[in-house]
Amino acid sequence: MVINNATKMFEQSFKNIDDILHKDAGCGSELDYVEQTSWVLFLKYLDDLEQDKEDAAVLSGTEYTRLISPDYQWLSWAAPKNSDGTLDNDALTGDDLLDFVNNELFPYLKRFKSKANSPDTIEYKIGEIFSELKNRIQSGYNLREVISLIDELRFRTHADQLEMSHLYEGKIKNMGNAGRNGGEYYTPRPLIKSIVKVIDPKIGETVYDGAVGSAGFLVEAFDYMRNIKQLSTQDIETLQKRTFYGKEKKSLAYIIGIMNMILHGVEAPNIVHTNTLAENIADIQEKDRYNVVLANPPFGGKERAEVQQNFPIKTGETASLFMQHFVKIMKAGGKAGIVIKNTFLSNTDNASVALRKELLENCNLHTVLDLPGGTFTGAGVKTVVLFFTKGEPTKNVWFYQLNLDRNLGKTNPLNEKDLADFVALQKTKAESENSWNVKLKDIDSDTFDLSAKNPNTPEEAPLRQPNEILNAMAALDKETADVMNDLKLLIGDD
Repeated sequence: MVINNATKMFEQSFKNIDDILHKDAGCGSELDYVEQTSWVLFLKYLDDLEQDKEDAAVLSGTEYTRLISPDYQWLSWAAPKNSDGTLDNDALTGDDLLDFVNNELFPYLKRFKSKANSPDTIEYKIGEIFSELKNRIQSGYNLREVISLIDELRFRTHADQLEMSHLYEGKIKNMGNAGRNGGEYYTPRPLIKSIVKVIDPKIGETVYDGAVGSAGFLVEAFDYMRNIKQLSTQDIETLQKRTFYGKEKKSLAYIIGIMNMILHGVEAPNIVHTNTLAENIADIQEKDRYNVVLANPPFGGKERAEVQQNFPIKTGETASLFMQHFVKIMKAGGKAGIVIKNTFLSNTDNASVALRKELLENCNLHTVLDLPGGTFTGAGVKTVVLFFTKGEPTKNVWFYQLNLDRNLGKTNPLNEKDLADFVALQKTKAESENSWNVKLKDIDSDTFDLSAKNPNTPEEAPLRQPNEILNAMAALDKETADVMNDLKLLIGDD
């Protein structure tokens, strides 16, 4: 019941906020709505988090010093309250509120980056967030309304945090579809959950996404790993500080990714704002490698010649460069689940052939999940998921073709039930109507083409030529005429 109420509360609040921002001159799209909601939401969440730590310190007989100094705490500028809990009449609004936020609050929060002891602290992440974001809300009265709505939200219980994080994911999904490639920010969460189940990351393993976007893979891996077993204090610290790593090139995606992880419970995400492909993979050392790689690199991007020089297999295709990076950055025995365009399986250019050869020879590509069109709303491309381990050659590839009895789209998205059969069969690589095995020796050694056709699909009858159809019709006509003549003779005999 609590969860249902929390869901309704968050849903209605987000809808009301969108309505307010829609009227504001500084916000023109869903991208702006998410960005502006995010920074206000983050500050409220941070205040609740600090309050929880303060309360815990009191119970344990210790002291907790808040990160945010008194003048910049939520209850000082955003929601000062009277003794009865109502908003103080002197609360900032209009131009006064805008002036404070733009000229005092944001500059104060930016300075956290330079004051932090290291990049893996929440102080540093606060500084990064407010160095990258800016307040775009132009009306101080609209901003006051947004703040008031977010002030009503509560993040103090695990159920509330769970519901809020799920709905925030929904907003990110909408942002991904706001006139852009849907895969830029958002990979369908049912697909990510299924990939994580197949990979089955364990506590103590490191998880990496070099095209982190909104951090969906890292968030789902975190949720999966913290529910594997009853966690010890050491396990919790390992998950918080030494498990999840990511890189992101684009500023907004980077900030959204950080906030998404914090809102899901990872207090200081190890996400770096950098162009992954600008790194020469020859410089990657053992200390830089990870146990698990989960990623959905950008579809269809093209890279300049100077970026291509960082890779042994030269190509302008962004996803192919990412694939080389992922293989290189995996530890021996490491596991990967990578979403990529299905053309990766069959492209005939030299780079694609060389990349498939390297993958098959140096990794065990044990599973290929073939996804239907419409899986990525707005992307307009067909995709596959490659599952492989590093350090042993491929001997057998298990293919699974996801055939659904409906077309996927915005109103009819992919769900976990759609993928349940795949997850179940993958454990044993069993053959079925939708799955089959291909031995490496049966793959063309010149092209390494992996676009295997499902042998278990009944062959459709070939279409007949027009002459064949006409001849068949003529034969039927003659047969009918013969039958009629026979009947006439019978009748005449009577």
